[in-house]
Amino acid sequence: MLPVGEQQAAPAQAGGATFPAMTNGNSNSKAQLRRQLLAQRRALTPEQVQRAAGRVAARVWRLPVLARSRRLALYFPVSGELDCTPVIRAAWRRGRQVFLPVVTGTGLHFAPFAPDSLLAGNRFGIAEPVCHDDELRSAREMDVIFAPLLGFDASGHRLGMGGGYYDRTLAFLAQRQHFRRPHFVGLAYAFQQLGTVPHRKHDVKLEAVVTDEGTFSCHLGPQAE
Repeated sequence: MLPVGEQQAAPAQAGGATFPAMTNGNSNSKAQLRRQLLAQRRALTPEQVQRAAGRVAARVWRLPVLARSRRLALYFPVSGELDCTPVIRAAWRRGRQVFLPVVTGTGLHFAPFAPDSLLAGNRFGIAEPVCHDDELRSAREMDVIFAPLLGFDASGHRLGMGGGYYDRTLAFLAQRQHFRRPHFVGLAYAFQQLGTVPHRKHDVKLEAVVTDEGTFSCHLGPQAE
């Protein structure tokens, strides 16, 4: 678990508009939230995107768990997702191993990603490292898995694009009483925090979320900086 100060979460707002709290909502609730948040993300200017990416990268390297983590799973940003390429470049400079998700059936494995890696688009058009099957690693072999998201709440519920790939891949985490490897951390814009994310019993919770405005533990609240 990431050490944090015991503070309350800030109100869930996006660009001045507060999203309603929803508990265990239906698919229509999720679809509406996805449309709203996607539109808000895509409306960001390149300057806002770059500034947020830099702020998040700086906060990521303040996470205590990063001091002892060697294998980091990140992602290629698409559809306005928080740009984590500054984190990737910093990880290379610090001698960490970087991995990117590769779709395998209905789940994910993780392929090594280096500056000279070859890339190819998967069936969704998302770039993946080209590698042999024996180079792929499972989620259990990662130290930290950083995931993109559309929305999150104070309890760690994550609203994704609806494919369920991270939930299926990390289903084993739901059986644990305490967080151990891999740590599951979201990267997001602060406006993506919601009152409550519609969720189901099998959804895997985030341990923490790093945003452009602060680091939020999904157990204890915002982390003092």
